[in-house]
Amino acid sequence: MENKNVGWLIVGISVVIGVIIGIFNYALTKIVATTCSEGPTCVMYDTIKVQTWISIAIAGLILVIGLFFIFSKEKTVFKTKIVKEKRKEIDLSGLDKSEKEVVKIIQSENGVIFQSALMEKLGVGKVGMTRMLDKLEAKQIIERKRRGMNNIVVLKN
Repeated sequence: MENKNVGWLIVGISVVIGVIIGIFNYALTKIVATTCSEGPTCVMYDTIKVQTWISIAIAGLILVIGLFFIFSKEKTVFKTKIVKEKRKEIDLSGLDKSEKEVVKIIQSENGVIFQSALMEKLGVGKVGMTRMLDKLEAKQIIERKRRGMNNIVVLKN
């Protein structure tokens, strides 16, 4: 989920909390007014004020956190080495049709793609994908990098 979406969600939650605080405060004040025999000098009114201010402070803090997410810049979780200069053209002449398709898909993803995503786009199984990538690696067109349980396929420059 993007930071802005999370921020709007948090702001929405803080508004809902604010409404609940208002309703709760109104109900408590009404209850105290009917049950307290001391009238407006009743000690329970002070307790309600303290609880209300603490609740509003918490809702305000949640609102500030939401606004922070809305206005903060998006940070990428997965960083790859992206070369600013133009990539050299890859010679596709010695490749078969499926290998060319693999290279074009990787190029369309800015030179980096998860192996599982590549399998989905091509509709190829694990074995077929591994064999294709082995051939492309042997021709030094791509490189596979291990990331946990996944492989990342990267075009070589």
